[in-house]
Amino acid sequence: MGMRLEGRTALITGAAGGIGSATALAYAREGADLCLSDYADTGSIAAEVEKLGRRVVEVDADVTDRDQVHAMVATALDAFGRIDILATIAGVQSLGGAENLDEAEWDRVIDINLKGTWLCCQAVIPAMREQKYGRIITIGSNVVAIGGNSRPWLDRDEQLGSANVAYGSSKAGVHAITLYLAKELAADGITVNSVAPGPVATAMVKKVRPGVLASIPVGRLGKPEEIADAALYLAGELTGYMTGGILDINGGRNIA
Repeated sequence: MGMRLEGRTALITGAAGGIGSATALAYAREGADLCLSDYADTGSIAAEVEKLGRRVVEVDADVTDRDQVHAMVATALDAFGRIDILATIAGVQSLGGAENLDEAEWDRVIDINLKGTWLCCQAVIPAMREQKYGRIITIGSNVVAIGGNSRPWLDRDEQLGSANVAYGSSKAGVHAITLYLAKELAADGITVNSVAPGPVATAMVKKVRPGVLASIPVGRLGKPEEIADAALYLAGELTGYMTGGILDINGGRNIA
């Protein structure tokens, strides 16, 4: 059985983070050449990708800046001639209650998580339409479905260490982008799906309140590799009939 992404190229934003780096390695192991983008250093991930025998380019890009996003896409196209897969993993966490949420923090979270996802998706559409093929994978969140991960009716202080309404709203918007683009791009051979993780053991999530484990039926945080496996599934040939999907990887939190 051959590699699932052999001959494909992928652009990954947020490639230096826990989920981003795990996804990069999962794609590379299955044969994809990669464009890695992040504001943080992706050098160590790029070195691992090269050891796997794949081509790799690195781009330092701010996903909230339209010009930088288009330059990032142009770099990937110049290097590989096409972009088969886009994984929009760049994102930030934000904690606390609604009453004290600063307007500047709201704008920061919406800009990175929502606007950043949109700009990246929009920028790859022309190339994917021209080649009549594409896989777009966004990263949503389980908090959209359950209204946050705290129980403020029991203890208001739980909200202080839990994802806030700005974060939840940004990820709800990501789900909406996914559903809209899935319809708009289906006739062009492009699928658009989202992975909606529950709490995952990354540097971003480890700041969340300790009691969050009690809300996960399987009793542990997710692993970045488990989210990467979902992103790999959505990037492959076997999901051509799946679009507009929100793939929940959350340890059972939807049933808790």
